[in-house]
Amino acid sequence: MATPAQWLDGARPRTLSASISPVVAGSGAAAAAGSFVAWKAALALVVAVALQVGSNYANDYSDGIRGTDDNRVGPQRLVGSGAARPKTVKAVAFGCFAVAAVCGLVLALTTAWWLLLVGVAAVAAAWFYTGGSRPYGYYALGEISVFVFFGLVAVIGTTFVQADRVTWPAVACAFGVGALTCALLVANNLRDIPTDRESGKRTLAVVMGDRASRLLYAGLQVVANVVVVLLAVTVTPWTLLALLSLPLALRPVATVMRGTTGRALIPVLRDTGVAELAYAVLLAVGLVLA
Repeated sequence: MATPAQWLDGARPRTLSASISPVVAGSGAAAAAGSFVAWKAALALVVAVALQVGSNYANDYSDGIRGTDDNRVGPQRLVGSGAARPKTVKAVAFGCFAVAAVCGLVLALTTAWWLLLVGVAAVAAAWFYTGGSRPYGYYALGEISVFVFFGLVAVIGTTFVQADRVTWPAVACAFGVGALTCALLVANNLRDIPTDRESGKRTLAVVMGDRASRLLYAGLQVVANVVVVLLAVTVTPWTLLALLSLPLALRPVATVMRGTTGRALIPVLRDTGVAELAYAVLLAVGLVLA
C-alpha cells in the first residue's frame, strides 16, 4: 500500500507551479483591467490545480498499466512501482477531474456557457495525454497541449472569467507562462529519452533528440523573457520586475546546456518550476502596479 508521502509525490507538488502560475498571471492581467474578482480567481485556481493533479495521477495510471514506468529514471510512481492498485489511482484522477468540473461549472454559469466546452476539452486533454488507445503524449504532442491548456487557456481564461473580455496583457502573459510550462515538460522528457525510446513512447524529446531538446528548453526561457520586454514597451515598464526571476532560471538552463542526463536532471524540474512561479508572481505585481 502506498504511504502518504508516495501519494503526495504522485501529485508532484514541485510541478504545481504549472497550474498556479497561469492563474496568478491571469489574475494580474485582470487587475490591470480593473476587474479582479477574488472568488473567481480562487475558483480558477482550484480548477487549474485539480486538473494538474488529476493529470498527474491519470499519467501514473496509464503509463503504469502500459509498462512505460517499468524502468523509470524519475521519481517512483504509484502504479509502476506497485505501491497502489491501478483502479485506486484511476479513481483519484477522476475525483480530481470532478472537482475541476464542479468549480468550472460555477465559473461558466456566472460568465459564459461556452466555457463548459473549454472545460470538457481540458479534462479530455488531461486524460488522453497518456490514456486511451492512442495517447497523444506518445506522439510528440505533449508540449503543444501543455502550451494550449496551461498557457493560453489557463491564463486567458482566468482573465476572462474576471474581466469578461480578453486583453493584450492576458494574451502576452499566456505566451510567457505557456513557454515556461513547456520548458518544464521538455526537461522532464529530456531526462526520460532513453527509457521512453525503449518503451516506444515518442515524446517530442525522443523525436527531436538530445541536443535539439536542450536548445528548445533554453529557447523557451528566452521567449518568456522577450514577452516581459514586449509588455514593458506596450503596457507598463513595471512588468520588467519579472526579469528578477531570470537568475532563478539560469541554474537549470546551465544544467541542461552542459549535457546533464538521467537523475541529475531531476533538480532542473524543481528549479524550472520555482522560476516559473516567481516569473508569474512578479509579472502579476508589475501589472497591478501599472
